[in-house]
Amino acid sequence: MLFSCEGITKCYNREPVVEDINLELFQGGFVSLLGPSGVGKTTLFNVLSGVDRPEAGRVLLSGEDITGISGRVSYMLQKDLLLHHRTVLDNVILPLVIRGMNKGEAREYAAPFFPRFGLGGYENKYPRELSGGMRQRAALLRTCMPLTKGLRKAVILLDEPFSALDALTRITMQNWYQGIAAEMGLSTLFITHDVEEAVGLSDRVYILKGKPGRITECIDILPPRPRSRDFPISPEFARFKRTILEAIGLEFTVEPLKKGSVP
Repeated sequence: MLFSCEGITKCYNREPVVEDINLELFQGGFVSLLGPSGVGKTTLFNVLSGVDRPEAGRVLLSGEDITGISGRVSYMLQKDLLLHHRTVLDNVILPLVIRGMNKGEAREYAAPFFPRFGLGGYENKYPRELSGGMRQRAALLRTCMPLTKGLRKAVILLDEPFSALDALTRITMQNWYQGIAAEMGLSTLFITHDVEEAVGLSDRVYILKGKPGRITECIDILPPRPRSRDFPISPEFARFKRTILEAIGLEFTVEPLKKGSVP
């Protein structure tokens, strides 16, 4: 087990927001956390990343207790948060500079990663000159920078990174991320509200529900990754989508078209 949490409870104003959370992420795995808004997903990520300490429980990385210790896993928020007055390259190297690396050395170190992230030739552009998808790639590269020397044990937490993109760009980014995660050995814990995104990307989906938020279901998605390109239109995909919708508490029906009606 590469990354896990055990019995995590986090409170605000003495009221629990999430309670008794247990998650597991294997090396190279992709796990999604899915649930309605306001259920405590981002609160949990703040604990897992070390930004906040829980009232109970612990976070483990390769068996080491890292509860409340930031910087051991990478964490990317929904918004790219690129600094408009810095070039893309200087945005990407920011975590390295904060950790004490000389700016010139950091630029040399980061530059070879740009082609791998589809950003070759954009090092000296500014965020306003990039498309939404390219901005997310730049933000993801910045997130990976502190861990690039040990990526085979790199854990990355992604909080709805593609939700602000249009549908076609989102699909492109999902496919791209699967490739880059496999290439670089990233292990991913992913927050999403999108059931299809969760089914398409994940090895396992955890359902978080209630007040306080608790894990109510753990659903393993089959077949194992990597999957065929036809998986999103397969009966298996539809079955897992229905299973997750029902686990969340949503039901849907498809009424047959009436004779002579136009869809």
